[in-house]
Amino acid sequence: MANARRGLTGLHTAENRRLMEALVEARLAAKLTQYELADRLGVDQSYISKYESCRRRLDVIEFLRVVGAIGIDPAKLLATVDFNVAE
Repeated sequence: MANARRGLTGLHTAENRRLMEALVEARLAAKLTQYELADRLGVDQSYISKYESCRRRLDVIEFLRVVGAIGIDPAKLLATVDFNVAE
């Protein structure tokens, strides 16, 4: 059971990686650098780098702030991510 729990919440899950890839694509489509996005959020650039490289997770509130700063609809972004693909 411990392994199953770790698989759902682990930092390096395939689902988290796909979500972070979608956030990177959205940031680039908005023509924002990590520095520009960080400035909009009032955080250091390293914050952006860490979640984009899956070295930290975003909670729901952070996710909503990030997509808001990028200027995209969170539901539309989530709809682009396939969370059912096994890896």
